[in-house]
Amino acid sequence: MAALRRITTCVRLLRSSARVLFSSIKPAAHKAGKWTSILYTGVASVTVGAGLCAVPFKQVENLSHDSLIRRAASLVTDSSSTFLSQTTLALIDAITEYSKAVHTLIALQRRYLDSLGRLTSAEENTIWQVIIGQRSEISDRQDLCKRFESSWVNAVKLCETAAEAAYASGAEHASITVRTNIQVALSQVEEAQKMSLEADKKLAETKVMEVERMSAQSNSDEEEVPEAYLRED
Repeated sequence: MAALRRITTCVRLLRSSARVLFSSIKPAAHKAGKWTSILYTGVASVTVGAGLCAVPFKQVENLSHDSLIRRAASLVTDSSSTFLSQTTLALIDAITEYSKAVHTLIALQRRYLDSLGRLTSAEENTIWQVIIGQRSEISDRQDLCKRFESSWVNAVKLCETAAEAAYASGAEHASITVRTNIQVALSQVEEAQKMSLEADKKLAETKVMEVERMSAQSNSDEEEVPEAYLRED
């Protein structure tokens, strides 16, 4: 609306100026058409110009090849950092879910071991089915971790290459930023892997306990058979 008002004002001013011009100059009758054509051409030009004035003009910078290369290198570091952040998040989530699955299996196995000798065959079979299912889930979680870890490693390498390219092109700030992002990602993944390793350690301890308990249970059953046999004699 403001632009329209400016256009209307310009037209009015031009018409007023035209009337003053024609009142002071008395051209031949055959030249009136020419002056009218010139007047409306000027009005049209000002009208277009008034419309353009509503849009701010941007000064175009004369960029050199070095400047364009630095800008391109900065874009590459930004894209690489985005790739790294996404793969880092995916890997950490996968490791966390794997650790949860391992802790669930540990709890199931300990519950089973604590109930040895007090379970019916049906109850024991039910628990074992749950344990087998949990082991299958852990295997799937491991495969997912490996897949995301491969993408994450590629993202780290890509960021390192982008950082080197940015530094070589003169985009030092972009290079420093992406290197900082690499260090943060490495630290976050390292913490998640520690949690995973701790869960694996506890699972291994539970498996050793399971073997010992099962072995003791087997020996006990073997000893009970001869005693029962002797009593029958």
